Amino acid sequence: MSAKDIFHNTVKVALEKDGWKITHDPLFFKLSEQIRIKIDLGAQKLISAEKDEQKIAVEVKSFIGVSAISEFHTAIGQFLN
Repeated sequence: MSAKDIFHNTVKVALEKDGWKITHDPLFFKLSEQIRIKIDLGAQKLISAEKDEQKIAVEVKSFIGVSAISEFHTAIGQFLN
């Protein structure tokens, strides 16, 4: 399993303070038998005024490596997948 980003717990706490319930840490799902994806966090929030439930998937990136441009391109590639 890959290491968590340096800001992973900070983002998790911020989501919880904003009323999101962390449902998965990490969130895994299968697109097909050969393609499996891992996203850092899965969360949901009940919107009481609308009686509706919102769900999000959160990918945490810090860009603290030697090359921010290289890390940016890696993050874009992951997003496009």
